[in-house]
Amino acid sequence: MTITRFVRSPLFALILLAMAAAAYGQFSITVSFAPPELPVYEQPMVPGEGYIWTPGYWAYAGDDDGYYWVPGTWVLAPEPGLLWTPPYWSWAGNGYVFNNGYWGQQVGFYGGVSYGYGYYGDGYEGGRWQNRQFYYNRAVSNVNVTDIHNVYNTTVINNTTTINRVSYNGGNGGISVRPTHQQESIALGRHIAPVAAQTQHEQAARTNPDQRASVNHGTPTVAATPKPGAFSDNAVVHAKQTGTPYKGPLNRAAVQPGVSAPVEHPENADRSDRPAPIIQPDSNRSPSARPNQPHPEKPGPARQPRAEPERQPQPNYPPLAQPNNRPEPSRNEPTQRSPTPPRSEHAQPERSIPPPEARAQSQQHTQSAPNQREEKKYQDEKPKQNEKPQ
Repeated sequence: MTITRFVRSPLFALILLAMAAAAYGQFSITVSFAPPELPVYEQPMVPGEGYIWTPGYWAYAGDDDGYYWVPGTWVLAPEPGLLWTPPYWSWAGNGYVFNNGYWGQQVGFYGGVSYGYGYYGDGYEGGRWQNRQFYYNRAVSNVNVTDIHNVYNTTVINNTTTINRVSYNGGNGGISVRPTHQQESIALGRHIAPVAAQTQHEQAARTNPDQRASVNHGTPTVAATPKPGAFSDNAVVHAKQTGTPYKGPLNRAAVQPGVSAPVEHPENADRSDRPAPIIQPDSNRSPSARPNQPHPEKPGPARQPRAEPERQPQPNYPPLAQPNNRPEPSRNEPTQRSPTPPRSEHAQPERSIPPPEARAQSQQHTQSAPNQREEKKYQDEKPKQNEKPQ
């Protein structure tokens, strides 16, 4: 049982490695907006034999940091006979996806992106393997022939009349190139993932704020290095200023209203200026026409009370549910009136109805002293109106 476990563990590990190597060329991340254009820079000199040029590319660090530039660099091949297929961005219908680079016997499809220095959209013209040694094309690669003798000279003709710096395939403004049947078969062949030096090189670029497109505006401080991770080497190459500086897309949080932002409602815009019919008192009523507030010197007429929410109701009776909005007359009337039946709940608000009998009697009892004086005066003056002039 122990031997069986020992055998199964290495087999399982080999299967996982094979699956990872075969699927490494697939995309790993999706971004809603396209990467910047490729910067313009010079290629540093080959540091020694066996190094193969890997062009720089734009990677993505997330919504906070956005795109960042991974400098081009010279990398030792994992084993003789292997060539590098650069990564590239491609449109997938709902965003741009990143296709990882890989090592293989042949150079596969990399989106038709013209990275330069041998990578002009199809294959690699910067060198070739011969007798397990790599030979550099002096017409493309920056080689010191004093130190490196494995060289040849083949001119590469670029049929394009304009320099294309587009860094993605498909989509709006992207390169409209599709992989051939041979390139598709290469993508399904044996692959080797980037070596540890390449992974560390990419991580160093990611943690460097100067490599972010939001900071360098498409012109990175370090565009290329002689070896992976050599960001402070004397042979580091800086990008050249070309064209319009890159500006990332607008911040979606600034364009869209925040969740806590108040929403304007036109129907409520002037609500604070409207008088509420239930809460606000009757503004047409004069202060002297308030019910059940007798004057200390002259009696007030027995008038119908009004329901005023802001005032406390009188202790003798509850406020009426339907207020009378008609203005009361300002003339003084005698307090002695014929009693009338109480007001019904279904009485119309426009009709002026005298108060209930009990209320009138209560007011008459309260105002008995002033009313007696007024009645005596009224009786004295009445005969005088019927007298004839002498």
